[in-house]
Order: sequence, then C-alpha cells, then structure tokens
Amino acid sequence: MTDYNEQLEALKNGEIESITIEKEDFLEFRKVLIEREDFKHFKGTAYHHGTTSYIYTEEPSK
Repeated sequence: MTDYNEQLEALKNGEIESITIEKEDFLEFRKVLIEREDFKHFKGTAYHHGTTSYIYTEEPSK
C-alpha cells in the first residue's frame, strides 16, 4: 500500500515537484488528501485516461 500522506508531505516540503495518481488509485488517495488540514493547498490537474497530477500551492484554493 502506498503511503500517500508521506508523498503529500514531501510535496509540501518541496522535496518533490508533483505527485501523479492513476485512475485506479484516485479514491484511496483522495481519502488521505481530504483528511489533511491543508488539503486546499494541493491542486490537481486531470489528464486523459484518469491520471491526475498534484502540486502544492502556497495559497489555498477557494
């Protein structure tokens, strides 16, 4: 099982530039993401075939 919280922390801390989530992993990833207090700082961009790429932003989304 992938430790998404660890990946999100690395993204937040600038250790990695982005996280790519495949369609079949999205629901599991989303559970971890929305439990975080800072979840609005993560911006996802969806691509064809259900792949989504996330980056961390200083400003939270509204």
